[in-house]
Amino acid sequence: MKIKDLEYYHQLIKDKNFSKVAQHFGVSQPTITMAIQRLEQDYGTTFFVRDHVHRELRITATGQQFANHVALILNELQVAQKEIDQANSTKIRFGLPPIIGNYYFPPLTPKLMRYQLMPDLETSEHGSRELLKMLLHGDLDMALLGSLNPLKEARLKAHELARFPFQVIVANNHPLAKRQTVDFASLKNEQFIVPDTEFFHNQAFKQMCRRAHFRPRILYRTADIHVIKAMVSENLGITFLTSLAVEQGDNVKQVAINDPDQPVFHLSVAMRENEELPPRKQELWDLLTNNPD
Repeated sequence: MKIKDLEYYHQLIKDKNFSKVAQHFGVSQPTITMAIQRLEQDYGTTFFVRDHVHRELRITATGQQFANHVALILNELQVAQKEIDQANSTKIRFGLPPIIGNYYFPPLTPKLMRYQLMPDLETSEHGSRELLKMLLHGDLDMALLGSLNPLKEARLKAHELARFPFQVIVANNHPLAKRQTVDFASLKNEQFIVPDTEFFHNQAFKQMCRRAHFRPRILYRTADIHVIKAMVSENLGITFLTSLAVEQGDNVKQVAINDPDQPVFHLSVAMRENEELPPRKQELWDLLTNNPD
């Protein structure tokens, strides 16, 4: 089996047109046709059928099943090449989501400095979803990730570092500031200032609103958590944040939520399951997971 045949197959799944695939790779159409025929002969099945009525190429059930495996195979080959290219590099490509990077990571830096790891870090700052994709595609070596459930991904090795509750955050002069706890349903008439949809907060917030049976009144969305807290401190609205994102000097009040089965913010460090870590990367992993040599 040729790797190029798999690449042709993968592209044909996308384009569903032999001519387009041939043009994409700069080869003749018979080259693509023969590659697909070789694969079908190898597996003793038919992956594609021509629908002459609708003039389109349809993928069979076995073709789709094979396509799922081909996508994984090609991705693993790309990741392997990236890992090989990085094998002799002293740099550690490290992912940091905004909230984790601003509020959880800074206290770790003195320890990383003592072990002279900070100069080796090349950080990428994106939302956890994007960082997860980058990690799986071999564009990162390691990442701190947030999730609403324990991080379980077949191709990842993950270690949970902490869990943080979500809370309602209000100004010190807001009526709710006198409360220690609140039922989420009682917030239906409040104006919310919330993080952008790229944050896991948005998913957790929607979940709480659905369970409380109300559509929230969104005053403002932003990716800047500092702006959110500043607006809340001026009593322009309230917000829904993980306790990780609230610091003592923020001039706001945290109010716990009474509702059962609330979402929880899980913070984990993750790497690819099958990657062999060189010494410096292994040292970073051990420090983050509190497993020093």
